[in-house]
Amino acid sequence: MLTTSNRADRREQISVDPGTQCLLSVPSMRSPLERLPADAFENLLVVSVTRSPTKIERTVREMGGEPSKVGVVPVSGSSINYDGPLWVADVVGPTDLTGINLRFSNAMRHVEPGAGWVVFDNVNVLLMYAQSDSVYQFLSAVISQARSRQVRGVYAVVRDAITDETYASVRELFDEEFAPDA
Repeated sequence: MLTTSNRADRREQISVDPGTQCLLSVPSMRSPLERLPADAFENLLVVSVTRSPTKIERTVREMGGEPSKVGVVPVSGSSINYDGPLWVADVVGPTDLTGINLRFSNAMRHVEPGAGWVVFDNVNVLLMYAQSDSVYQFLSAVISQARSRQVRGVYAVVRDAITDETYASVRELFDEEFAPDA
């Protein structure tokens, strides 16, 4: 269910039960973190393929969250230099789905069952670097881990940037679908 935020911009927030996995359509260059309720920032893991830890920290602060309660798995072809309050895993390349899954699994130890949140900031990027069936299998494994720990999951896609066939295939993995900007 989407609820209206108390923020000045009146963005709709995602409100889901523990264990629910959501596919969120976002406009290009928009952060899915803007859609999270305040309590999500109490125990949050972000798998980021489009934003640096510095940008994530800035967004967390803008949303009223405490960065020291947020972890990041940076997915990038470049090195990451960050010295701040976020917990940041070693960088992993976007072609290495196995490496991303390993970093995610290790980071999930810090996500509190029944209370924590996981956000993938842009699934589209993974689809640029790997076959859609490989991304599907990867997402299936990640979603299974989140569900088994009763962690809420939000996986962002730029809907217009992927084919209808790919979207339909990926969509079937999720419990809910949100397209608040449509």
